[in-house]
Amino acid sequence: MDKDALIASMIRSGALKTKPVIKASRKVKRERFCTSEHKDEAYEDRPLPIISGQTISQPTTVAMMTEALKLKNGQKVLEIGTGSGYQAAIISEVVGKRGNVYSVERIEELANFAKKNLKHEGYKNVEVITGDGSIGVKDRAPFDRIIVTAGSPKVPEALKSQLKVGGKIVIPVGPQYDVQEMFIITKKRRDKFEVKDLGPFTFVPLIGEEAWFR
Repeated sequence: MDKDALIASMIRSGALKTKPVIKASRKVKRERFCTSEHKDEAYEDRPLPIISGQTISQPTTVAMMTEALKLKNGQKVLEIGTGSGYQAAIISEVVGKRGNVYSVERIEELANFAKKNLKHEGYKNVEVITGDGSIGVKDRAPFDRIIVTAGSPKVPEALKSQLKVGGKIVIPVGPQYDVQEMFIITKKRRDKFEVKDLGPFTFVPLIGEEAWFR
């Protein structure tokens, strides 16, 4: 499948809905965030191996999570689980040059891979941080949006506390090596949250102080 066919398929399925996310999906070159061995498979709608035993997410999953965030131009976004940097690039396009993306990756080799990819593609408003994403990034908080690209046993309290009132977290929650449920969590007040279930997804586990330990 080529890029145009993939995007058309995602629009038909409803994974892609809004003009900004469709535009970002067209602009970001997924092959630039794959390893050399898998560049020819970049526009197949499935996860692909990258490095350090991790994967680049399925394009449909990336599209659905990005749409669920309901991003706006100029927002500050925290991403947990940088991977190769592909999702961060999509978010960067949607929030624009006035926006900022802070992305946390616990595996240093992978963080360096993402930094290289994002720099090569010219993304200046994405900062990749090596560390424990389950505790967020307190010194960059509060955030308008938080996206977690790994499965967690619960919604980390640190992330809830670092979210602005009115902000949203998109996170898969459930068993470590099984299907999780994707939740959209909206912060109504400091201690009140609204939860919407987007359905079943499968992710690698979120490792950290407020998630799974390894």
